[in-house]
Amino acid sequence: MAADHRFAVAVGGNRGEVAATLNWAAALLEADGLVRVTIRSSLHRTAAVGGPMGQGDFLNGAWVVTTDFGPHQLLHRLQAVETACGRTRTITWGPRTCDLDLLLAEDGRICASSVLTLPHPRLHLRAFVLAPLAEIAPDWRIPGVGQVSQLAAALAAPLSSPAPVKA
Repeated sequence: MAADHRFAVAVGGNRGEVAATLNWAAALLEADGLVRVTIRSSLHRTAAVGGPMGQGDFLNGAWVVTTDFGPHQLLHRLQAVETACGRTRTITWGPRTCDLDLLLAEDGRICASSVLTLPHPRLHLRAFVLAPLAEIAPDWRIPGVGQVSQLAAALAAPLSSPAPVKA
């Protein structure tokens, strides 16, 4: 494998043994040698964003993968791995055993098709995705938006406190 392309993938889940499932997902992804998980972030526990009320917290992380695949081929492979790990798509933003989202290409390529938007359209708005991504690819740039580490820092910064008011 020449491994010409590097992509960032968000990983996570909130059903079952998520860390073990993500390890299995990485093994499945790499099974034929056409995709390699070259860097893994730590896993971050975060509250669910969107979807049904009352679902459990997510474990979220990020991987850098290296492959000769183009973005559509990689998306297809990621979705096949999700399915093999027990992912069902019945509830939008609902609980899941394994979530693998193609986020960004290191080379800044942009893709807009009926099945894939690259970079991920909400990447720059999601601290739960940017924080682990900044651990492993801080200098990568989201085209037209900015550098991953700077965007992660901006979302992690606390809101400014109001000026003191004299009574």
